[in-house]
Amino acid sequence: MKVAVVRFPGSNRDMEAVYACQAAGHETTLIWHRSTDLENADVVILPGGFSYGDYLRAGAIARFSPVMKSVAAHAEAGRPLLGVCNGFQILCEAHLLPGALVRNEGLAFVAKMVTVRVESDTTPFTAGYRIGQEVRYPMAHGEGRFIADDVTLARLEHDDRVIFRYVGGNPNGALKDIAGICNEGRNVVGLMPHPECAVDALVGSADGAAMFALARVTAGVS
Repeated sequence: MKVAVVRFPGSNRDMEAVYACQAAGHETTLIWHRSTDLENADVVILPGGFSYGDYLRAGAIARFSPVMKSVAAHAEAGRPLLGVCNGFQILCEAHLLPGALVRNEGLAFVAKMVTVRVESDTTPFTAGYRIGQEVRYPMAHGEGRFIADDVTLARLEHDDRVIFRYVGGNPNGALKDIAGICNEGRNVVGLMPHPECAVDALVGSADGAAMFALARVTAGVS
């Protein structure tokens, strides 16, 4: 599969995403945020980092980068789109995912390994996991507390769109312990922990490798 990793000013997990995809055997290209050409990518990834220095709000300025029109079109066509950490924040700011990511409870930056439970295996990025599987990923963010109004939270739960949930302690105060969600079409996934930094046991966990293997399927790819 062909994967495009979008690089914004301030991205700092872009090369980890490239490595994770290449290790899974995918042709992977870095796309500068000013480009509008995703180069016919099957899958698009918005990586972690601090785009535009997190000014205004995390992801609030990156949401207006020229590339985002193409990213939105990619998502609307039902093709797989993953946002990790800052990428998740950008997806919410762009209204490609509901809710928002706000300052962590306690207003502290949190950087540590966390355990999340896989709540759904019906997205291209979670098809390689089993429901209920607990995986360990590192996290590093100051604005990762997922919030949404009651109606949105109820809809996410009812439609099985909570993809990952923190277990063994909620590190940032996210409502309903939500660590990751998907859109109605199930092709757009956002999560706060970093699976791209957990693809080799030498760094403490290889649990993220299954996400970038994309289960060797092309669900959502036309």
